[in-house]
Amino acid sequence: MKSKKWKIPYERPLIPQELLDAGYTPLLCAVLALRGINDAQSAKAMIDGGKDNLCDPMLIMNMDKAAARVKKAIAQKEKVAVYGDYDVDGITATCIVTDYLISKGISCRPYIPDRSEEGYGLNTAAIKALSDEGVSLIITVDCGITAVSETEYARSLNLDLVITDHHECNFESVPDAVAVVDCKQQGDSYPNPYLAGVGMALKLVCACEGESDEMLERYADLVAIGTVADVMPLMGENRYLVKLGLEKLAKSPRPGIEAMLKESSIDADKLSASSIGYSLAPRLNAAGRLGQAVTAAQLLMSTDSSGARALAAELCELNRKRQSIELDIWEEAKSIISSGEKPTAPIVLASEKWHQGVIGIAASRLAEHYSLPAVMICLNGDVGKGSCRSHGGFNLYEALSACSEHLISFGGHALAAGLNIRSDKLDDFRAALEKYYQENRPDTLPEVCCDLLICDPSLLSLDNVRSLDLLEPYGNKNAKPVLCISGARVESLNAVGGGRHLRMKVSLDANYFECIYFSHTAKELGIREGDLVDLAFSPQINTFRGHSSVQLLLSAVRPHDCRFMCRAILEGESGINYAAASYCPSRADFVKVWRSLGKDFHTGCDAEEIIKQCPSRMDAEKFCICLMVLLETGLLKSEDGKIYSAHIAEIGGKADLDATMLIRELKKARR
Repeated sequence: MKSKKWKIPYERPLIPQELLDAGYTPLLCAVLALRGINDAQSAKAMIDGGKDNLCDPMLIMNMDKAAARVKKAIAQKEKVAVYGDYDVDGITATCIVTDYLISKGISCRPYIPDRSEEGYGLNTAAIKALSDEGVSLIITVDCGITAVSETEYARSLNLDLVITDHHECNFESVPDAVAVVDCKQQGDSYPNPYLAGVGMALKLVCACEGESDEMLERYADLVAIGTVADVMPLMGENRYLVKLGLEKLAKSPRPGIEAMLKESSIDADKLSASSIGYSLAPRLNAAGRLGQAVTAAQLLMSTDSSGARALAAELCELNRKRQSIELDIWEEAKSIISSGEKPTAPIVLASEKWHQGVIGIAASRLAEHYSLPAVMICLNGDVGKGSCRSHGGFNLYEALSACSEHLISFGGHALAAGLNIRSDKLDDFRAALEKYYQENRPDTLPEVCCDLLICDPSLLSLDNVRSLDLLEPYGNKNAKPVLCISGARVESLNAVGGGRHLRMKVSLDANYFECIYFSHTAKELGIREGDLVDLAFSPQINTFRGHSSVQLLLSAVRPHDCRFMCRAILEGESGINYAAASYCPSRADFVKVWRSLGKDFHTGCDAEEIIKQCPSRMDAEKFCICLMVLLETGLLKSEDGKIYSAHIAEIGGKADLDATMLIRELKKARR
């Protein structure tokens, strides 16, 4: 298994006294402080923030025009089409506006383009077909902000467009529609610029209805699903909308969602933003990826329980099909790569056999597995459509811009993008992208970033861990905290789930914790019972037969790496004493170290040379502390007073090791 770079904060976590006095647990206080929340008022606003987070939909630029045109369509019983995107955000947005208009007694036609045949956004063929059906107004959701020529074409057919979108705008070229509603427009002062497409759809129906409470009660569940699936920041208004939606999903899920939850074996009482993102959304997304987004829309709008069960089963089968296709693409891609030299530049692969709707997921897996940007291209004759995924901070959009002479077109952002390319330009594009990457190689970023180092096991008590639930719903800009234990001992290892998953028990200062690591094995990780390991995890409460305990849901494991803490100890880095305190040596440790040092002993010129000289059965961190204490007492000396290249010194009398500043600080840090 490839090694990952970790970032571990070794300094003592800040636990604001004001938050403790307000009744928050030490662990929750530490997490809040990491997010810049240090006072009780801010904590309450973040945790309990409610209806006051909602913003008036009429504050969105052009919402008055959009609502007026929709209300006119309702009054005149026009035939309306709701034109959405094929992802979860677009599907849920389509369902909200369609359901609302049907409830107002007018004919409303939901239209979601086929991903493979039509691609993203408005297209003239669809506009013509809708016009021929007698549609006089198209309302877009989660798309349309770049549809300048398509809007002109609709006007030529005497077809009005109301565009609602949430994507970035080209300020110099906005469609000339009846109304363009998008918080990203220049001059829009709406307080929340991070609404999902489904959030914009909700705001439209609220504006049309003239109030929000009834619309929230009716559609909060769909808003929550779409907002989480589209990875929108869960702060302020978005956070409140998702909280409302989760409550509705738990208490009174609509028939389609209830059927999907049962089909997916998801406990509605334990539904969270994470379970939406990792369980519910992929099943809904599978329909769009395989060209059957309408099935997902039918499920969400279903009012018949038996029909909903059939649709839910169909969606889950589509998801299994998607997974199978993805696995085949993944295995073929790995085979292609392994047949050549180990890649050192962006991976660019192409095939006529791959499915356009799934290559984006495969590209993400390739980027993660090889720690390189990945481009996967689905060929169809002389032309290919590609999905691109970044890695390590490499800016894909800028890279594609630099290589654009080899592309038909491209679009996207720094982390993900799409492209169209002629097949005879593949080699030129691959070479140009490699050249650009070598000239603009990003700095290596940590792949495992931990928020808090747990040195005091009491921070993982049941009460502390339960208190983190107050931060739900987790998501973008409100991520579940990643905690870390460094130097835990592996007490037991057991394969579970048919050998696919790993259950571990580890100990830290005579405290024991059960751990679960999905989709990993001990062999893959290179660990055995008795080893010291570093763990990155999210703590959770596991209840079995009425007994509750803290379980560590692991996100990364590695054999214990002492180098970074040792280097910090040897170089006297600020804040290291908190983490180093657990390695505070006893007098017996000093005796063992002193006896291991020969009369010609020199420490070495860097941390790694020093670590190599650590006596057997002693922690390297403890050895480094001993050397620093010996340096402080004068038993070791160096030309510049620093530990590197220090040597044994002859002094008379005994040294009082416990009186040294370092030992006093370590003992103080342990309290």
